[in-house]
Amino acid sequence: MERRHFLQTAAIGAAATAFGLAPSLAAAIQPRRPQEYEMSDQVRPYEPLTSDNTALVLVDHQIGLMTGVRDYSTGELKHNIVALAKAARALDLPIIVTTTASDSMWGPTFPELVEALPGTKIIDRSSVNAFDDPTVARAIEATGRKKLIFAGISLEVCAAFPAISAIGKGYDAYVAVDASGTFNQTKREAGLLRMLQAGVVVSDYATLMVEILKDNARPEAGAVYGALDMPWAKLVGQIAQANGK
Repeated sequence: MERRHFLQTAAIGAAATAFGLAPSLAAAIQPRRPQEYEMSDQVRPYEPLTSDNTALVLVDHQIGLMTGVRDYSTGELKHNIVALAKAARALDLPIIVTTTASDSMWGPTFPELVEALPGTKIIDRSSVNAFDDPTVARAIEATGRKKLIFAGISLEVCAAFPAISAIGKGYDAYVAVDASGTFNQTKREAGLLRMLQAGVVVSDYATLMVEILKDNARPEAGAVYGALDMPWAKLVGQIAQANGK
């Protein structure tokens, strides 16, 4: 078994454990190995996310869609999305926000996210895949960034489709799974596995932002950790402050 195929298979197995996927589903789906790609079947060296090479794409975090999410509570999901957006702003990432038919039953972007991104233009579209919309595609290209972090509702469509498309267009694609949500466990499992097969990196939102921060001595560090709003980190800070008195 070639090394890359082995690593992809191992990654799916690890994801099955980390994200609570059904073992039978994970075992049934293996990475594709098209013959035409065998000559380039190499493991790429790790290239970290940075403030200079990364952009954030937020897809369809709309009031109507939020009401159907079942893998996260509404409060937790809102918290995660807003924290991701605020941390990305603190890190000076380009941020693209898009909705689908916001005048329809899906409704507008939820207010807390709009408030977290003052002055950000929201691109409304009709296409299912955000990358199929010319305005969204041009906005992504205009960032000049080759690493794209996606989050969306639903995970398996709004986040997965443009992330997979980005891979096909030569970008590196990441999905913040806890700033995305979907409507049942089967959709969540299938969406994660499909993205892993396509080469999308799945992660939680805070890890992606801390990877970009890289150095806690950066002047942005306080704003980033404040944006992430991690309760345990606040508690550690409060203990340290109390002990310092």
